[in-house]
Amino acid sequence: MPTNFDAIASSRGSSLEINKVLRNTYALLGATLLFSAVTASISMAMGLGHGIGLIMSLAAIGIIWFVIPRTANSEKGIIAVFAFTGLLGAALGPTLNHYLQLANGGMIIVQALGSTALVFFALSAYVLTTRKDFSFMGGFLMTGLIIAIVAMLGLWVASFFGVHIPGAQLAISAVVALLMSGFILFDTSRIVNGGETNYLLATTALYLDIYNLFVSLLHLIGAFSNND
Repeated sequence: MPTNFDAIASSRGSSLEINKVLRNTYALLGATLLFSAVTASISMAMGLGHGIGLIMSLAAIGIIWFVIPRTANSEKGIIAVFAFTGLLGAALGPTLNHYLQLANGGMIIVQALGSTALVFFALSAYVLTTRKDFSFMGGFLMTGLIIAIVAMLGLWVASFFGVHIPGAQLAISAVVALLMSGFILFDTSRIVNGGETNYLLATTALYLDIYNLFVSLLHLIGAFSNND
C-alpha cells in the first residue's frame, strides 16, 4: 500500500530528474549557441553566398527531421545536434554580412542579439519561477507557425512573379517573433513540468526558438533602422 513517504520520495525523484534535464539542456544550449557563433563567423569570413546558406539550411532541416529523432537517446545524438546548429549558424553568415554592409549594420546586429537574449531570459525566468504550465498553447502556436510558413512561401512565389507586397515581410517577421516568444514559454514549460525528458530534443527546440526569434528581430530592427 503506497504511503506518504512513497509519494514524497517519488516527488523528489521527479524533481531531481527535471532539474537534471534542465541543467543538461541549458549547458548544451549554451555550447551549441557558441558553436553557431563560430560557424557563422567562419561563414562570414569566407564570404559565403545566400545560395550556399540555403543549402546548409536545408541540410539542417534534414538533420532535425530524420537524424536527431533517431539518435536522441544515444551519444550520436549530441553530434547530430552540433551538426544541426553548426549548419544553421553558418547559414546565417550571408545575412549577417548583408547587414554589416549597412552604415549602422553592426549596431543592428547587436540590438537584435541583445533583444533576443532579453526576451529569452525574461520568459525563461518567468516559467522557471512560476512553474506555470503553458502546454495549452501548443495547438495555437503550431497553427500560427503553419500559417506563417504558408505566408512566407506565398510571399516568395509572389516575388518570383514580380509581385511585391509592401510591409508583408515585416508583418511576417513580427508574427514569427511573437510565435517564437510563445514557443519559449511552451518548450521551457514542457521541461519544467516533465513533459520533455530528453535534453537533446529540449535543446533543439529551444535553439530553434532563439534562432528564429533572432532572425525575425534582425529583420525588424534592420527595416526600422533603415527608415530613420
